[in-house]
Amino acid sequence: MPETLDSIAKQIHTGELDSARKALASLPRNEETRGEVKFLEGYLQELGYDREGAVRTYEALLRDDPEHTEAAFRAALLYDQFGDDELAVDMYERCTSRPPTHVNAMLNLALIYEEDGRLDEAESLVRAVLKENPNHARAEQMLKSVESVQEMVMEDPAYRERDGRDAMLDTPVSDFELSVRSRNCLKQMNIRTLGDLLETTEAELLSYRNFGETSLNEIKAMLQQKGLRLGQSLQIPEPLPPVARLPHVSGDASIHLRRPISEMELSVRSRKCLQRLGIATLGELTMRTESELLATKNFGQTSLNEIKQQLETFGLSLRSSAPR
Repeated sequence: MPETLDSIAKQIHTGELDSARKALASLPRNEETRGEVKFLEGYLQELGYDREGAVRTYEALLRDDPEHTEAAFRAALLYDQFGDDELAVDMYERCTSRPPTHVNAMLNLALIYEEDGRLDEAESLVRAVLKENPNHARAEQMLKSVESVQEMVMEDPAYRERDGRDAMLDTPVSDFELSVRSRNCLKQMNIRTLGDLLETTEAELLSYRNFGETSLNEIKAMLQQKGLRLGQSLQIPEPLPPVARLPHVSGDASIHLRRPISEMELSVRSRKCLQRLGIATLGELTMRTESELLATKNFGQTSLNEIKQQLETFGLSLRSSAPR
């Protein structure tokens, strides 16, 4: 029985990846199937942990077929994992610019909008999802999160000040007057924003090929004019608390304290924030308060709700801000 695109897709979804690769390689290409064959090739690369190859395949498909929504969505997810919000937003916006409604793309885009402070746009996307799916649990949770942040912005001047500071850190390095050599080196090192630059040391810059003292001095002078310096935003993780200081939990929950964070079903954004804080286990996470997590760059109310919900599945919770 000859293989078809549907049968190959079924093999992929049931985990028969080797069989799917062989079947796809032997499948005749024609004008009608070329796009879907290319998409499945990219998806197989992604499932095989060749994320860079998968992105290249999706990009090639989108050049031939700019309206291939699933390819745009998969590419957006990968860009999000790479930490490239600009390209992720571009791809998510492709998915949401035409019908039918791509719910996951709309909610992922709303999450990025929320954490970028574009709260009205985030709310609009979430409400559009709820209009078509009134009982969508993730959308309901995100709407509460967005409304909560909107209240904080209205009521808390300090929150607005922090939001403005974060917006400055998101300024692209391409906006600054730098030589072509310096600009190209930063681009190749994936240093795209002022915030990225402030998390980079002199040694890291000088260790990069073709990056010399001239470029270093140019960048240091540019930062000095703004009262900034290289490496100033590097966060040194707090010492991990010894087991004796872990919170007391009763019953079966205590066995989960040594579990790694990787066992929690977290979004890439939340996982990155925990890594930045040096949190490796559930026990270490329970030593943090809500306010400590929210003070971390790019950590918003949605990420906080996600982490609290995941901790609850293990019978755990974050540390209370108030003394016990």
